[in-house]
Amino acid sequence: HLREKGWLNKAYIYWFDEPAPRDYEFVRQGMERIHRAAPGLRRMLTEEPTKELDGAVDIWCPLSSNITSATAARERAAGRELWWYICTGPKGPYFTIFIDHHGIEFRMWPWQTWKMGIQGLLVWQSTYWTSGAAFPRPQLQNPWEDPMSYVSGYSTAEGTKKHWGNGDGRFLYPPNRDPMNDKSKYLGGPVNSIRWELLREGIEDYEYFWLLRDLVEKAEKRGTASSEQIARAKQLLTIPDSIARDQTHFTLDPLDLYRYREQLASAIEALTHTR
Repeated sequence: HLREKGWLNKAYIYWFDEPAPRDYEFVRQGMERIHRAAPGLRRMLTEEPTKELDGAVDIWCPLSSNITSATAARERAAGRELWWYICTGPKGPYFTIFIDHHGIEFRMWPWQTWKMGIQGLLVWQSTYWTSGAAFPRPQLQNPWEDPMSYVSGYSTAEGTKKHWGNGDGRFLYPPNRDPMNDKSKYLGGPVNSIRWELLREGIEDYEYFWLLRDLVEKAEKRGTASSEQIARAKQLLTIPDSIARDQTHFTLDPLDLYRYREQLASAIEALTHTR
């Protein structure tokens, strides 16, 4: 069905989460079984690249702090796809997605994705509003009054409040009401968050880089742009260290991003007019 619809290149299967080394053999067997049944379907795993699973995973998706530039380069050279995600961590000094961090960090994630040549990012949850451990039934957490995301699962005893992080897994909110006492029906959609908007801005920034790279490749094939235009555009495709050096060293001034995006836009317009 996916192949007939032309969707196979957008599809992947994600059937096991964050395996421990003791799980590797089981995961390998499962991945190989999936490949035999559906050889065109890509297999994604939330784990850093490891030799024990080499050849059984098509898309590695480690925690962001577990990726280095060298790892990303090695996986690209091998033709494997690499994503990354943030879930309960890392926290400072890394860029991250928690409420009590600089707003620019949410936008910085896609910039770092481009700089390191990573092909995708994963958001583990966007509506994690309550924890069954921290708020045993029939209790419900009010995410408007308590921003903390508490641990659930992992054999956590009921009534235990262990912290994952402020706003972890929580980008969209329910209506602002008391979930324990207000039983009215609400037909409106979820309430957006500033962090969600900032992540969207970062994804749009990423699209500027992608569009410029595409225009450079086409201009080089057609010979429709000057060597100076091509050289300038290629220079812009490499994010300078003053914007983002690595995952723990990056600008905190949003104007730096706006100024750089303006340069990207100018280069895009210049190459567009040469077609």
